Amino acid sequence: MNWSHLPDLAAVALLVCAFASVTRRSHTPVSGIWLTGWLMILVHFFFGLFRPAPGVGGILLSTVVLSSLTWAGVLFMSATVSYIHEKSSQWMRGTLLATNTLYIALLLPEHVPLWALNSAAALLGLGPLAVVFFGRVGFKPFLRRAILLLYASLSIFVLIVQNRGGAELALNAVLFTVYLGCCVHFWHTYRRSTAGAFVTIAGFFAWAMVFVAAPLMGAFFPKIAVESEVWNLPKYVVAVGMILLLLEDQIEHNKYLALHDELTGLANRRLFQDRLATALERSRRTQTQTALLLIDLDRFKHVNDTLGHYVGDLLLQHVGNAFTGRVRRSDTVARTGGDEFAIILEDPTSRADALRVGESLLQLLDHPIDLDRHTVQIGASLGVAIFPEDAGDGESLRITADLRMYEHKNRKRSQSEDPVGAQSGAEPNEIACDADVL
Repeated sequence: MNWSHLPDLAAVALLVCAFASVTRRSHTPVSGIWLTGWLMILVHFFFGLFRPAPGVGGILLSTVVLSSLTWAGVLFMSATVSYIHEKSSQWMRGTLLATNTLYIALLLPEHVPLWALNSAAALLGLGPLAVVFFGRVGFKPFLRRAILLLYASLSIFVLIVQNRGGAELALNAVLFTVYLGCCVHFWHTYRRSTAGAFVTIAGFFAWAMVFVAAPLMGAFFPKIAVESEVWNLPKYVVAVGMILLLLEDQIEHNKYLALHDELTGLANRRLFQDRLATALERSRRTQTQTALLLIDLDRFKHVNDTLGHYVGDLLLQHVGNAFTGRVRRSDTVARTGGDEFAIILEDPTSRADALRVGESLLQLLDHPIDLDRHTVQIGASLGVAIFPEDAGDGESLRITADLRMYEHKNRKRSQSEDPVGAQSGAEPNEIACDADVL
């Protein structure tokens, strides 16, 4: 039993526990795959305690130790791609796991037929190519092209060195390729100037270079003894970097929750006020106009009381999505109250343009809406205020739009109660475009 690996096993076990604790609080979908990868590293160190063992058992142990190390790297790589849930990504991950494991399993025994070893080496490059070709997934994604290039180069290299008695060199090449691939994947995915990104990318690069530096040290400086803990340092660097990445993502997620409505995903009141202040300041500098639209849903309380809050939540989500899809991406749609929405339109050319946008949003609610086997019919009231014509600051602009919204609501209510007005053709959702009213 190799007791020298026991401190490494204990250190990695503690890191895995810390990683699991952070993962449990993380909203990042990749965190579970990363945790599985670190469990593979733990398996690598655990079974490494029993090496070297004689006979077939020793070969099986070595296969598990080295395969678990490659499995961890492949899992780290696959978790970073944006198309992780696509079948092509799952096929690629399965192919890499299978071909790496097969090659390592055939490389370790002494009397393996050369044709089998060459076939396994060829599969290292042909396997990913077959996934791309037969799966018809294309070569467009950068990371897919990187995998094909890395494994094609690996296949050619190991075909050359393994036939010249370089089994150990071929093995190091496999591990170097896996962790260089991790470095490339994380560099491409986490292109941001944060400590987590820098530490993780640098750690993966150092981890890959271990499989180059160790053989070179053994070949050219055999008298210099390097402790195993030195070669394992990049693993700990990567673990710390990945934990930092999860914490950074969690901080960003918390910032998002603080500024967005949890139900609809729209800007909340805090972000709305900040966006409005920024828009008005930009209008002052450029001497342009900004429009504020306030929309209050009609009969929303009736929907909640008769169909339940679940249907009411679905209705709010439907309205939020409908409004977001109708305005420009540069505009802001916010949920500022229970059933109240606010829209900031920057630089409308005229009041009529803002009213036209408001009318189009009301028209989205004119028709019955199907929600989870229920059909609801609602309307809405609109108030429009223009900066700087109607008000000179954000609070005054909001008050003006709010008053006009309630004027619209009261006018619709009086029309619905007046049979003469109803017979004259006044529509419940009709709004006046007179600048004195809105």
